[in-house]
Amino acid sequence: MIPIKIISVVGARPNFMKIAPFVKAIEGHNALHPDKPVRHILVHTGQHYDMRMSEGFFRSLSIPDPDINLEIGSGTHAEQVGQTMIAFEKVLLQERPDWVVVVGDVNATLACSVTAKKLCIKVCHIEAGLRSGDITMPEEINRLVTDRLSDLLLTPDRLSNENLRREGVLDEKIGFVGNIMIDTLEANREKAANLDPSAILRENLLMPGADCPALNGSYALLTMHRPSNVDQKEILEPILNFLTDEVAVRMPVIWPIHPRTRKMLQTFGLWSKAMSCSNLVLLHPIGYHEMLRLNMQATVMLTDSGGLQEECCVLGTPCLTLRWNTERPVTLKEHGGASVLVGNNVERIRNEFLITLELDRSPQRPDLWDGKAAVRCVEELLRK
Repeated sequence: MIPIKIISVVGARPNFMKIAPFVKAIEGHNALHPDKPVRHILVHTGQHYDMRMSEGFFRSLSIPDPDINLEIGSGTHAEQVGQTMIAFEKVLLQERPDWVVVVGDVNATLACSVTAKKLCIKVCHIEAGLRSGDITMPEEINRLVTDRLSDLLLTPDRLSNENLRREGVLDEKIGFVGNIMIDTLEANREKAANLDPSAILRENLLMPGADCPALNGSYALLTMHRPSNVDQKEILEPILNFLTDEVAVRMPVIWPIHPRTRKMLQTFGLWSKAMSCSNLVLLHPIGYHEMLRLNMQATVMLTDSGGLQEECCVLGTPCLTLRWNTERPVTLKEHGGASVLVGNNVERIRNEFLITLELDRSPQRPDLWDGKAAVRCVEELLRK
């Protein structure tokens, strides 16, 4: 029997946590059904070029080395999309797969879906139907175009199903499979729980030898990288002042700092203030397990990351989302989640932070966030 051939694509760190369970699910299918094998080819576009934020994730999540690395690297959105399309077209012409599977909303997702459809190759989008309603976000454009082109749209929640139906997508093209990110969380929860939070800090300090606070009480966990939060001094400086002058006087603030954010702090002359706050603990970008362990125990998360919103929902970590909108509304309090939108207005952040300090953890699981989404993804693909 000729095996079905699937090319799946990853381009940046958010994709890695989503592709790991998908690869494992294909391996599981092939072990159980040797008479109906799937030939899987993993393509890494190389959109992430930071060693700490890319290759380390492949190793820690046991993702096999990519069969093909396009090595696109950095550049503007247009440069990344254009170069990826040129390189990926050559792969498709050589391999002629039955399906191209794209995940999430990074530039590689858009570029590879367009390229596949121009060659009349079927496209499957994992994490389809997410909508922020904010067309100024590059990710929203990537989501809209990819979903419009896809032959199979695999959704993480029921709100995403409704988004697609409102846009005219036929029910037979929609597969409700649950959140594949939670597969990765559940598969790695025990390993993360066994890590020592204090050791995570010591091993990842930006300033080796600096004092590390004991993490036996309350602490805040922070990630921030979006241009809307870090690219303007009049926005970034008040947030930093709030962190150093108000949050850090109450509890340690653990901040694995994104290269973009570090660069902008230095550009705006704010780096010395961040470095001089003794209770603001600046870390290099950390691995998946390390971040998961810190999230398990954090009193509050402040983040502009969509993936961390989802993890906070399942872990029950109160989450202040530093955005004015989200493509993951299922994680918000009004839908039973743990997150509240605070944007980048310090007064609103402060008010919600003080409310959050009074909250207990309340883990929530939207439908099918059960750690088995990847198996359902493979089943849906093989039914088509």
